[in-house]
Amino acid sequence: MTNDVFSIGGDLPVRRLGFGAMRLARNSLTGPARDPETGIAVLRRAADLGADHIDTAWFYRRDGVAANDLIREALHPYPDGLVIATKVGPLLDERGIPSLQAKPDQLRALVEDNLISLGLDRLDLVYLRVGAMSGPGGESIGERFAALAELRDEGLIRHLGVSNVDAAQLAEARAIAPVAAVQNAFHVQDRGSASVLAECAAAGIAFVPFFPLGGGRDPIDHARLERVAARRRATTAQVALAWLLAASPATLAIPGTGSVEHLEENMGAAGLRLTGEDLSDLDS
Repeated sequence: MTNDVFSIGGDLPVRRLGFGAMRLARNSLTGPARDPETGIAVLRRAADLGADHIDTAWFYRRDGVAANDLIREALHPYPDGLVIATKVGPLLDERGIPSLQAKPDQLRALVEDNLISLGLDRLDLVYLRVGAMSGPGGESIGERFAALAELRDEGLIRHLGVSNVDAAQLAEARAIAPVAAVQNAFHVQDRGSASVLAECAAAGIAFVPFFPLGGGRDPIDHARLERVAARRRATTAQVALAWLLAASPATLAIPGTGSVEHLEENMGAAGLRLTGEDLSDLDS
């Protein structure tokens, strides 16, 4: 293993810079559907550039365009070593926004939807995404996580993760079954999950930030990145992603895009190594 590779769950080695599929079907929660052919081109280019960790969800969909369907069309039969992670828990409301939460007895159907749409017999990694549109904390996740653990025991899931959780919820999940990955909001200007990241690093759990570039809801102030970007002849997005990879060897970045151009820019961050001076500027 090198510092560029992390083994999810101890047996799924992936490069630490992967690809997030959220923007394949639509650019924003309320935006129109994207051209599916563009999404297919993005996925195939991501594979060409070495992305072997794709993060998706059945509910990444809009007006008949669905990320899982695009992944299957673009990449199936899947190459050896490709890890596909997905999330269950959110339900779509009447607007097509994942603002509702599934009950424990609804999770099996959601897992099966992912298996069917992705064309798989077993899912590599399934996160329980909790909290709907709110931040982490404030509710028990034990009953829902136990329902997913049963599906893991049946062989439908290889590894389990949790998403949008605080330290207490992570501990609750770990008391039920092994947690291979945590997916929380985190980026260079949002370090609210730093303590959860530290716990993950200590336990060998992958920490996978969602919205690594701010995600629109909480956009990164590029002015804080421009000095480093100019010095390193990189873009501000590349610097922000390189910072995530420098934050901890347990961090996996999964920037998402529906554009081949932006994909190539993002993947270029894999070769950017920030210096102590760079990190100091970003931390000031």
